[in-house]
Amino acid sequence: MKRIYLDYAAGMHNPSSVHASGRAAKKILDGARAQIAAVLHCRAEELIFTGSGTEANNLAIFGIREGHIVSTNIEHHSVLRPLEKRGNVTFVPVKPNGIVDPGDIAKALRPDTVLVSVIYANNEIGTIQPIKEIAKMFRPLRTNHYPLLHIDACQAAGFLNLNVQELGVDLMTINGSKIYGPKGTGALFVRRGVRLSPLILGGDQEWGLRAGTPNPALLAEFAKALETCNAQRVTRNVRLTKLRDDFIQRVVREIPRTTLNGDPILRLPNNINISFDGIDGEMLMLRLDLKGIEVSTGAACTVTSNEPSHVLRAISPQPPALSPSRPPPYGKGEVKEGNIRISLGRSTTKKDLEYTLKVLKKEVARLRKL
Repeated sequence: MKRIYLDYAAGMHNPSSVHASGRAAKKILDGARAQIAAVLHCRAEELIFTGSGTEANNLAIFGIREGHIVSTNIEHHSVLRPLEKRGNVTFVPVKPNGIVDPGDIAKALRPDTVLVSVIYANNEIGTIQPIKEIAKMFRPLRTNHYPLLHIDACQAAGFLNLNVQELGVDLMTINGSKIYGPKGTGALFVRRGVRLSPLILGGDQEWGLRAGTPNPALLAEFAKALETCNAQRVTRNVRLTKLRDDFIQRVVREIPRTTLNGDPILRLPNNINISFDGIDGEMLMLRLDLKGIEVSTGAACTVTSNEPSHVLRAISPQPPALSPSRPPPYGKGEVKEGNIRISLGRSTTKKDLEYTLKVLKKEVARLRKL
C-alpha cells in the first residue's frame, strides 16, 4: 500500500507520532534504549536520553531537590559550574595522587545532604575514583533514600565497569562522543524511585524529564558505539595500558624534570598527563602540532580559558600563606608548569608513540633553552 505522509508539522520520523512512520521511529528509539540498558544492567525506563553528557550532568545537579551537596575538587566543569550556581556545596579535596578518600566523603555528609556527585574517571588526569567503596560507605547513612549518589562516567565508558547495580549508584551520566559515537548524544541513568525536575520544558518526551523530539538514528549509533566499546573493553585495556606504561616510563627516564600527574596505576588505560618543568605547556602543544602530533593542555571544553587547570591545582602543593592569589574554592594548589595531556585511542600504535617521544625530547629541550 502506498503511504502518503501528511504529518510534516510533527517533523519526519518523530517517535512520538502514532502512525506507521512514528511507530517505526519509536522502535529504533526503544531498541537503542534497550541496548544501553543492557550494558548498564538497568531497566530501559531508567534511561533519560539527553543532548550531551553536559546536559545529563546538569539534569542530575539541578533536577535534585533543594539541599546540601557533596562533591570533589576535580570534577568536570559541567558538574562544577552547576554546583557553584546552586550553592550549599562541600568540595572534598582529593589526595595528591588525584583520588578521593571515601572517609572524607563520609565526613562531609550532613543531615540535609541530598546528593553526592563524584566523577568516575577524571577527564584531565585519568584517575579512577573508588565508586563502590563510596557507595558502600554512605548507603547505611541514608535517611528516606537520601543522599543519592551521582557519577559522571563519560570518560569511564568503554574502559571501566558500567554496571550500575555493582557500582551502587543512583544516577550516572554517559555520552556518545567519548566512545566513537555521535556528538550531541548523552544519557542519564535515573534509578527507579528517584525524583528529578526537568531542565527543558515542553512535551512529555523521556517520561517528562527531557522535552524535545529525540533523534532515533543518532541514538541508535550511540547505543551501538557503547555496546561495541564495552564488548572490546578488556582487550583494548590490555593493549592501551602497555602502551601507556611504556611511554610514561621512557618519558620520565629520558626527559629530566618531568612529573606524571595522577596515580600511576589507578588511572584510565589511555590517559597520560605530564608536566615538564621550565616550559610553557601551550607552547609545547603548538610545537608538537607543527610536527603533526595533536595533544592538549587539559580539557578540550576549556581551551579558550587562560585560567590554570583546577584539577592540577587540586593535586599540587598548597601556596604560601601570604599568597595574593584567590583561587576557586575547589582547588588551591600552585599549578605545575608545562602540562600536556596525551590520550590514546583505538588507532594509536607503538610507532606513533615512538615518534612522539622523539619529537617531545627535542621540543622540550628547545623550549627550555628559550
